Amino acid sequence: MACLLEAPLRISVLSEVTATSRHYVDRLFDPDPQKVLQGVIDMKNAVIGNNKQKANLIVLGAVPRLLYLLQQSSSSLQLRTECAVVLGSLAMGTENNIKSLVDCHIIPTLLQGLLCPDLIFIEACLRCLRTVFISPVTPVQLLYTDPTVIPHLMSLLSSSQRTQEYITQIFSHCCKTPEHQTVLFNHGAIQNIAPLLILPSYKVRMQALKCFSVLAYENTLVSMTLVNVLVAGEQLTQVFVKMMQRDQPVEMQLTAAKCLTYMCRAGAIRTDDSCIVLKTLPCLVRMCSKEHLLEERVEGAETLAYLMEPDVELQRIASTTDHLVAMLADYFKYPSSVSAITDIKRLDHDLKHAHELRQAAFKLYASLGSNDEDIRKKITETENMMDRIVSGLSESSIKVRLAAVRCLHSLSRSVQQLRTSFHDHAVWKPLMKLLQNAPDEVLVMASSTLCNLLLEFSPSKEPILESGVIELLCSLTQSDSPALRVNGIWALMNMAFQADQKVKVEIVRSLGTEKLFRLLSDPDTNVLMKTLGLLRNLLSTRPHIDQIMSSHGKQIMQAVTLILEAEHSIEVKEQTLCILANIADGNTAKELIMTNDDMLQKIKYYMGHSNVKLQLAATFCVSNLIWNEEDGSQDRQDKLREVGFVDVLHKLTQSTDPNLSDRAKTALQQYLA
Repeated sequence: MACLLEAPLRISVLSEVTATSRHYVDRLFDPDPQKVLQGVIDMKNAVIGNNKQKANLIVLGAVPRLLYLLQQSSSSLQLRTECAVVLGSLAMGTENNIKSLVDCHIIPTLLQGLLCPDLIFIEACLRCLRTVFISPVTPVQLLYTDPTVIPHLMSLLSSSQRTQEYITQIFSHCCKTPEHQTVLFNHGAIQNIAPLLILPSYKVRMQALKCFSVLAYENTLVSMTLVNVLVAGEQLTQVFVKMMQRDQPVEMQLTAAKCLTYMCRAGAIRTDDSCIVLKTLPCLVRMCSKEHLLEERVEGAETLAYLMEPDVELQRIASTTDHLVAMLADYFKYPSSVSAITDIKRLDHDLKHAHELRQAAFKLYASLGSNDEDIRKKITETENMMDRIVSGLSESSIKVRLAAVRCLHSLSRSVQQLRTSFHDHAVWKPLMKLLQNAPDEVLVMASSTLCNLLLEFSPSKEPILESGVIELLCSLTQSDSPALRVNGIWALMNMAFQADQKVKVEIVRSLGTEKLFRLLSDPDTNVLMKTLGLLRNLLSTRPHIDQIMSSHGKQIMQAVTLILEAEHSIEVKEQTLCILANIADGNTAKELIMTNDDMLQKIKYYMGHSNVKLQLAATFCVSNLIWNEEDGSQDRQDKLREVGFVDVLHKLTQSTDPNLSDRAKTALQQYLA
């Protein structure tokens, strides 16, 4: 049966099918093997560089016939090899061609062909497999379906220069997941591929290097193994360092820098190692300069951002290397009217991909400014930087929007920037727009940034509040994503800090007690902690405490009881006891504790706990209940004396912790006053 393309393409192609194309396919069915061979050779010559002819032949069913001839043991070796060559040529056409070949099961057929002892046939099969696998439409999992394939490819690796090049290229394109890394690692990828790094052939060295970069990415086991590998008596890391030298091709410098970056991020090389600080980092900064091609500048910036993301010292070094902060500003002006691109094709390509430069610049700025205040200042003072971020937030490319909001988030960690640049450019407006309708990945980053804009000292807090953000944040707390739930509740917590009663009432109304208490039993500890933080901020200042407890007291006391009884971390219980201490500070709210004997016993239990933080929080609660200057304090003191609190306080005055001892003495003084 013919292996056909999708209907719309088939109709347009079929209308152009010529008698010649049909003639080529008919000859594949000739009973004379010699004529079949000549037919395949003629077909090979006809399809070279001719995509229309390739599509015609696929539509007319050439692929299943070629695969059939390739598999037949009765076919001569020359015929089988020529079939593999033609299939390889058909694969070099469009993505639709590749889809058709894959649908006709070309991959298992060619993999089976690798069992043949003839090297020239094997090389033809591998060349075709390589072309099919490097296409983005080919499912890479097809390489791993049969567990005997990877070990067989390893055994063929050293057969010839061609097998070395094709197999390593297949590996580097088909290693996409930690599982793939493990399979390749377990079948000896490192020891088999390492010797290829010093062979004369540039293509082989380059493909071997690419293999190591995909194997080491976010893989500690592989990276730790690579550090100890010797190639011709030299450490592998030093081989990579030599490949980064300026006299090497840029592609090699970049890929070697990626290998060392990934090994460093996986914990196999220290961030202060000279091969990182003096070799890898400067090499990547060099790649960001404007004399490099667009894709080299993108890859250089993104790899550098990844290298220094967790390390403030590397960020400081990079920020002072080759005027990097200013150099990145050029990423937004590309291609400029005075671009030195004379090649029209290249200019067309770069215009289509200029957004990738902006994305890479935002990523690198985000990484550079994630810790150091001086670097953030330097970034925001770079020409039109805040305007560029603001326009980046509304770009059509989702990747640029994500990178721009990452950059904004990084800068929003600065109190100084929140008070100045962020306010001057009203960045909260495009940020709010972004939050209305975006994929989760963007939402997480945008809502994290919003949390910072809602901090007490941020001038953006007021206008954001007036824009009706509460409903939006409450909807985030109901998300399936724990990160979005945390950010939604965190932003509400920041908003409730020292807020007026109107804002607090609006938060409680919008969130609703049912949702609030559901969040208090959230399986994610971060969500629980931030919800307790919100509750603590809502229950501050007496009128607010009394007002909220008068309408929601029963449910809040119930939630506090459940948390104190359950298996939770010290941090969670401490935060819960602090909420109780706030309730104890209310004028009328404290009665909800005083009339709850079970709760009083819990407070007493935590005063005697082995953890000082919990003892302090529980003792603080008692202080608020018995404070002398408040109505009814005498009755409350008497009741707590009856329940045995005074004895516990006396014991705590002997504590070795000075804070706890002082807190207990302060509480006891209320009885003496």
